[in-house]
Amino acid sequence: MYKLAANVVKVILKLMGSKARVYGEENLPKEGGFIIACTHTGYVDILNLGVAMYPREIHFMAKKQLFEMKGLGWLVKHLNAFPVDRDNPGPSVIKIPSQLLKEGKIVGIFPSGTRSADGTDLKQGAITIAQLAKAQIVPAAYVGARNAGDVMKRGKGYLIYGEPFYVTGKGKEGREQFTQHLEHELVALTEELQKRIPVK
Repeated sequence: MYKLAANVVKVILKLMGSKARVYGEENLPKEGGFIIACTHTGYVDILNLGVAMYPREIHFMAKKQLFEMKGLGWLVKHLNAFPVDRDNPGPSVIKIPSQLLKEGKIVGIFPSGTRSADGTDLKQGAITIAQLAKAQIVPAAYVGARNAGDVMKRGKGYLIYGEPFYVTGKGKEGREQFTQHLEHELVALTEELQKRIPVK
């Protein structure tokens, strides 16, 4: 299902001129599991990230409400996503992605690109998983087409990967330190990407 969806989406984005131009691919680990933490402004960034990483598949962390929607729930489940209850996070928030990482798979988390409370929680969640699983995090930023309307208008997409890092800090203090580091990296990558976008 993932293979079919990735190829269909790739063709559609390419035909519409919205397939992301990608920078920093040399920063992606060649093997083994890792977390990719990408800025998030709409659902087209999810599609472009999935297409850009293919044939390696991403297991996206998604809010549980998506799985409760008729039709969409079936689709996201078959596209390797796993649910998380952001309001009442339980052990599965750590357990599922940690197991995926141990199996050498890629876990995708979309923390907000801003310093909102929700974004900070998600960044810290990514850091906590990386700390406990001893996995690398690859920060990434996306700028461009956000939704179907943007794609129909042939909006461009741009994606950049930053340098991977391990959470070497211990305990709560280490998590707070590296959450700030991730926030800084996401902001810096977004600024770098905006500089690379051709001026119309």
